[in-house]
Amino acid sequence: MKLSLALAQINTRLGNVQANLEKHLELAEEARRQGADLLVFPELSLTGYVLQDLTPTVALKPSRDQPVFRRLLEASQDLDLVVGFVDEDRRSRFYIAAAYLSRGEIVHIHHKVYLPTYGLFDEGRFFAWGEQVRAFDTRFGRVGILICEDFWHASPPYLLWLDGADLMIFTSASPGRGLSSEPQLDSARWVEHINQAYASLFTTFVAHANRVGYEDGLNFWGGSTLFDPSGKLLARGPYHQEALTVTEVDLNQLHRTRAALPLLRDERTSLVQKEMARILQKDYGTERR
Repeated sequence: MKLSLALAQINTRLGNVQANLEKHLELAEEARRQGADLLVFPELSLTGYVLQDLTPTVALKPSRDQPVFRRLLEASQDLDLVVGFVDEDRRSRFYIAAAYLSRGEIVHIHHKVYLPTYGLFDEGRFFAWGEQVRAFDTRFGRVGILICEDFWHASPPYLLWLDGADLMIFTSASPGRGLSSEPQLDSARWVEHINQAYASLFTTFVAHANRVGYEDGLNFWGGSTLFDPSGKLLARGPYHQEALTVTEVDLNQLHRTRAALPLLRDERTSLVQKEMARILQKDYGTERR
């Protein structure tokens, strides 16, 4: 089975949902012309990243009746979409979120689980923590979504793997940090290394869409990537510029890789469960040294 996957690294306009929506729709049309089946946008692609006090003004309650989502759902009739936005729940809590849209339906919404509050980041002041990491079924197979800091922690990709995800979609608004002698920033190198590692360890496809542009002094570096279950780089978007990167994926590579490297078959989940229970119950204050 073949999947044509498109990664849209865009420069969003901070707080201007309508302008960002129009860019989404234009790129969806371009991806459709190029034969894409699935189009992935970066973290907070509809709103911009450094929202702070703008957060309540750009938040959406996704449904068919919500004007922004109505147009996105119309665009998803023959092209699946992953879009980033601020989700507001019924009690006015705000989440960094990503929605998977397909054939006019909201298939899945992921709330960012880990909110960084170190270095350049202060997300915990403005957003609530997500409480679930779950895979979901699509017409291309089982998929999982994580947002930026989520995939800096080993547990969310591992949970998606155990929950059946054969394609992991990572979205981010990753600012550039750290100069090196290589033609990429240190932050870009770190992200690419862990994405390749997850693809190899979990023998799954890993697609990463990262935004570009400048916002409130931050520089977002782009460089979106797609790795196959063997850890092979299938595609990389350019650094520091907007781009639509479309790549054909052979989903049969899952079978070939796992036949040669049966890590999923040999995973001992009951052992993990037993040892996690032991660790969580341990009283480190009384442990003998």
